[in-house]
Amino acid sequence: MNIPAELKYTKDHEWVKVEGDLAIVGITDFAQGELGDIVYVEVDTLDETLEVDEVFGTVEAVKTVSDLMLPLSGEIVEFNENLEDEPENVNTDPYGKGWMIKLKFSDASQIDNLLSAEDYKAHIGG
Repeated sequence: MNIPAELKYTKDHEWVKVEGDLAIVGITDFAQGELGDIVYVEVDTLDETLEVDEVFGTVEAVKTVSDLMLPLSGEIVEFNENLEDEPENVNTDPYGKGWMIKLKFSDASQIDNLLSAEDYKAHIGG
């Protein structure tokens, strides 16, 4: 299982890559494996400002639909539009082509509440 050390994680299985005042967010390799074949990603919160742990979208797999939870408070400034035509990128490259949103976060101190790779690995029983 792939858990890149340079990323931060949530207990809801999102990953976060901080770049300046932006955070790139997606779901983890563990999450995509649990969901199975992803057929649709919906993010209808583009240009909205949400609080940490609010639902920012959904990911639909063959057998289930799962909410996507915002790891940091802020404004969703970009959606990975490639996922509209190629949602399978979440399965094949969850930390690369499968990223979901870019977020302009409003409270950098919330980053400290995210899990390290080691903590996330322990959380999923790895």
